[in-house]
Amino acid sequence: MEDIEDLLVDGGGGAPPGFRLPMSESVWVKPRTRRKSNALQNSVRNYATAKIPGTQTIYLKTFGCSHNQSDSEYMAGQLSAYGYNLTENQDEADLWLINTCTVKSPSQSAMETLIAKCRTAKKPLVVAGCVPQGSRGMKELEGVSIVGVQQIDRVVEVVEETLKGHEVRLLTRKTLPALDLPKVRKNKFVEILPINVGCLGACTYCKTKHARGHLGSYTVDSLVGRVRNVVADGVKEIWLSSEDTGAYGRDIGVNLPLLLKSLVAELPPDGSTMLRIGMTNPPYILEHLKEIAEVLNHPCVYSFLHVPVQSGSDAILSAMNREYTVSEFRKVVDTLIELVPGMQIATDIICGFPGETDEDFEQTVNLIKEYKLSQVHISQFYPRPGTPAARMKKVPSNVVKQRSRELTKIFESFTPYDGMEGKIERIWITDIATDGSHLVGHTKGYIQVLVVGPQSLLGTSAMVKITSIGRWSVFGEVIEILTRNVENHVDKFSCSSQNETCCSQQLETCACGLTSSPCGQTQEETVTVSKEVQKVREHRSQDLIGWFLRKRKNNSRKMIKTEIVDEQQGTATQVNDWTLVDRALLVGMFVSLLTIIAICYSWI
Repeated sequence: MEDIEDLLVDGGGGAPPGFRLPMSESVWVKPRTRRKSNALQNSVRNYATAKIPGTQTIYLKTFGCSHNQSDSEYMAGQLSAYGYNLTENQDEADLWLINTCTVKSPSQSAMETLIAKCRTAKKPLVVAGCVPQGSRGMKELEGVSIVGVQQIDRVVEVVEETLKGHEVRLLTRKTLPALDLPKVRKNKFVEILPINVGCLGACTYCKTKHARGHLGSYTVDSLVGRVRNVVADGVKEIWLSSEDTGAYGRDIGVNLPLLLKSLVAELPPDGSTMLRIGMTNPPYILEHLKEIAEVLNHPCVYSFLHVPVQSGSDAILSAMNREYTVSEFRKVVDTLIELVPGMQIATDIICGFPGETDEDFEQTVNLIKEYKLSQVHISQFYPRPGTPAARMKKVPSNVVKQRSRELTKIFESFTPYDGMEGKIERIWITDIATDGSHLVGHTKGYIQVLVVGPQSLLGTSAMVKITSIGRWSVFGEVIEILTRNVENHVDKFSCSSQNETCCSQQLETCACGLTSSPCGQTQEETVTVSKEVQKVREHRSQDLIGWFLRKRKNNSRKMIKTEIVDEQQGTATQVNDWTLVDRALLVGMFVSLLTIIAICYSWI
C-alpha cells in the first residue's frame, strides 16, 4: 500500500513573479568543461538557444512525502510565474527537474533510473530535494545542477543557468523560503502547508535529518497569513506538513496547540474548508494530548492523526532511538480515542530492523491486532548509507520479507468499516478516484468515501448515505450538498432562522450540523431531499423571474424541505427555502408591474 502521508521564521527569499533573481556569490556556477562529450555540450547549447529564455518547457517529477510535494508546487509556481511551461511529457520538455526523496531505497533507486534516462535523452537536468542535500557527493549527481531543500525559492536561477549550459550547485542557506511564493497545486482544492522543517530526533535508521537538518519552525503569524490567503483562493483542505508536526515551535518558543487554535480561527464557520494535522511522533504530543484532542474535536478539523510507532518492542524502539516506549504510544492512542469521538489513527511499522528477534516481531503483531487501526503502513527495513543502523547486524532478507508478508496479511484481514453501511455521513469531496468514475471524499474521521457524480462536486461538502463498504474505502450516495464550489456560483448551506446556532455553537460539537450527537458517532438522521429539488438547485437559470417562479412552484408543492431531527426533544422542525429575500423579490416584482402599468396609462 502507498505511504499514508504520500507518503520556516520568514526567510524573505525569492522575487516577485516575473522578476529575474540575480545570481549571488553563494551560487556556484560551473561552465561545462571540454572533458564532457561534445554531443552533450551541443545538445545543451541547442536547448539554450532554441527558445527565448524563460519560455522553455519543464518536466517536473516528485518523489517522497507531502512536504516534498509542497516544495514541488512552490517550484512549479515560480517557474510558471516567470514564463516557463510545465509538462508531464518527458519528450517535449527542454529541461527535467527531479525532486528527490532519501527516506527509502526504492524511491532513491527510481530517482537514479530517471536521472540515467535523462542523461540518455541528453536533456539538461536539475536535481532538487533531500538526496542532493543529504548526499551531495553521490556519483549520480556528477555533472548535473542541484538545488537544496531550503533553496526552492531560487529554482528559477538554477534552471536558467542550467539551460545556458552551466552546472549550478545551490545548497547552503540559513533561512527558510517564504510561504507566499507563487504556487501551482497538484490538486487546486488541497493546500500542503509546511509548518516547520527538520526535526529534533536522531533516529538511527533515518536520513531525513541529514537533508532537512535541525528543527526550524515558521512563525504563527506567517502560517496564519498563509491559511487566510489559501482559504480566499478556494482551497477546501489544508494539510499541515513537516518531518514532525508535534515538535513545531519548540525552537521559537511556541507549541503546536497554540498554532492549531490560531489556524482554526481562520477557517470558515460553515465547515467548507477542513484542516488535517500531519504526522507527529509520540514524544512531542504527550504533554499536549488534551489540547490536541480539543482541536481534533473542532468541526473544521479532521479527527485523524498519523502517529508512527515503528515497532511493538521497547528493545527495538531503543535501538531505533525513537525516544518513547510502547506504553507511551498506547497512552497517545487511548487518550485520543477516548476524548475524540470517531477518532481515526494511522501508524507505521518497520519490519526486520537490525536485531529484531521473533519475540520482538510477535510483540509488534500483538500491538497491531489489539488496535486494528484502519491505516497501517508496513515497510521492510532498508539501510540508508551514512546512518548508524546501516552499520548494525542485519536480519536476513528472507526473514524480513516473510515478516512483512505476515504482518500485511494480518492487517488486511481487518474490517475497519463494518457497521457503516446505511449510515449518514458528511464528507468533503476534493479528488477524482484512480478509476476515473468516482469522486473521492473524506468523512470527518478521514475515512475515504467514493461517490458517483459530476466533477462540479469537487470542492464541495455533502451529506451521503453509505451504500456499501470495502477494505480500503466505503461507497456512498450523495443526499444533499451542504457547501458548494464557489466557481459554480451556487449557494452555501445555511441554518434555518429557527435554529441560528447550528452553524456556531452546535457545530462546535457536530460538524454535520444535522444532529446533536458528537461528530464521528453516526446516527440514523432523517434527511428528506427530493431528487427533483436537487436537480432544480443544480440547474437554476440566471434568469431572475424564471428562477423565482420555479422556486415558488416547488414551495407550493412543499418539495424543498429539510427535516432537522432533534432527538433529545423528539420534535421535527421544517426548514423552508421561502426566505426574506424571496418575499422582497415578490414585492419588487409587483411594484415594477404597477410602475409599468402606470407608465402605459400615462401614455394613453
